Amino acid sequence: MNIPGDELYTLLHAALKTRGEETLQRALYLALREAILGGRLRSGSHLPGSRTLAQQLSVSRNTVNAALDQLTLEGYLLRNRQGTRVAQFAHRTSPRVLPDPDVRLAKRVARLPAPVPRDTPVMAFTPGTPAINYFPLPLWRRLYDRVLREEGSALLGYGDPAGEPSLRAAIARHLALSRGIDCDASQIVITEGALEGVNLCTMLLSEPGDVAWVENPGYGGAKSAFVKTGLAMTGIPVDDEGMCWEGQHAPSPALVFTSPSHQFPYGSVLSARRRLALLELARQHKAWIIEDDYDSEFRYVGEPVPAMLGMVNNAPVVYLGTFSKTLFPSLRMGFMVLPPALAKAARPAIGSLLRGGHRAEQRTLALFIEEGHYARHLAAMRRLYRKRYRQLREVLSSELHTPHRVLAGEGGMHLTLAIDDIDDQRLVEKARAFQLAPAALSGYYLETKQGQTGLVLGYGNTSASQFAPGIRRLQALITQQQSGKG
Repeated sequence: MNIPGDELYTLLHAALKTRGEETLQRALYLALREAILGGRLRSGSHLPGSRTLAQQLSVSRNTVNAALDQLTLEGYLLRNRQGTRVAQFAHRTSPRVLPDPDVRLAKRVARLPAPVPRDTPVMAFTPGTPAINYFPLPLWRRLYDRVLREEGSALLGYGDPAGEPSLRAAIARHLALSRGIDCDASQIVITEGALEGVNLCTMLLSEPGDVAWVENPGYGGAKSAFVKTGLAMTGIPVDDEGMCWEGQHAPSPALVFTSPSHQFPYGSVLSARRRLALLELARQHKAWIIEDDYDSEFRYVGEPVPAMLGMVNNAPVVYLGTFSKTLFPSLRMGFMVLPPALAKAARPAIGSLLRGGHRAEQRTLALFIEEGHYARHLAAMRRLYRKRYRQLREVLSSELHTPHRVLAGEGGMHLTLAIDDIDDQRLVEKARAFQLAPAALSGYYLETKQGQTGLVLGYGNTSASQFAPGIRRLQALITQQQSGKG
């Protein structure tokens, strides 16, 4: 042994004395492992027997044996009839301190959109967050307790990879009434939010190097999914009729991502003329349309716009929905509706890619929908958001003096303002110091420096009492920035 006996015992005594909340066994294990890794106990060194160690350290022999057995299991020690010795390691003459590794992230990481801050509590004007304090939590808790009481441990397994049949059936009935989609439970896959639905579409329907059309500006989550799977993105501009590919010299797509019922972030509705043209384009190019229907439940004029999936038979459309916007974000639950032929073909792959889970939450949500609570909650939120939308428009008219254009309105939970000649990214950074979190409009473009500047103001989880002081503060920040430029 290269370390004297007294020195070894001194080392182990010190470790046991300063062990804090660790057990004697754990402290002894850690001290011996560190001595081995640090080179103080060389490869091949013999340790005293467990009886001797126990006597010298005034601990039980079982404690010593448990520590030695764990080190043997992990390959630090070898134990046999000849005794216990240190396993063969590379010779160490210096402490076990290494420099930081040379970190080189994959090139695709640089192409990812900037992350969206997720503050708790949620700051004012944060886009995409519903009025979570209006969610009927006591009712949800009662339904959840009922599910556990009635089904208990039967829900602790993985479950169907595509999701709980009761929830899929409830969603199918809801879509038939609210969105004009005629489907059955076998066509529905439950996902962890809409983003997992996009990920599944790219996995099922594209190959690396394929082209994906994306709205420009548009949803950053879709862009992340396409970067991750090696797709080439082509940005398609957006106007008052939604996605506008006419006159664009864009390469043939494999996937087309669009939010036709309420484009994000501009708020325009894809016209019926363009919807039919896009369906025909997809048919000609053998492409698939990913229809993101993230908040069409909240329209303040007329009825919700029907989904593209229900416009024609056998449309090459995968419909994505989410409960993060209609209920609460941490539920992390969405769904996708596949055309019958695709649902049948993809069923084995879904079984390989997903593992099910969250079964009690899914069963609770199924009850929430089936017993009418979901429809009532949507109606209440529609009234609330309509009121907040009109109040915010009034405040903008009176408090925002910088020339601006309102791009998104009459639906959803956000307003988009186009404001020329501002550094919206810097403005948003400054606003956070005042607990305001609007989003920079330019950040939703593929090339942020070439996009329209402005602000995306979420009002779903922002009370009307915060509108006037918040807009006044934003106006002050804009004035300060423009004065600095001058």
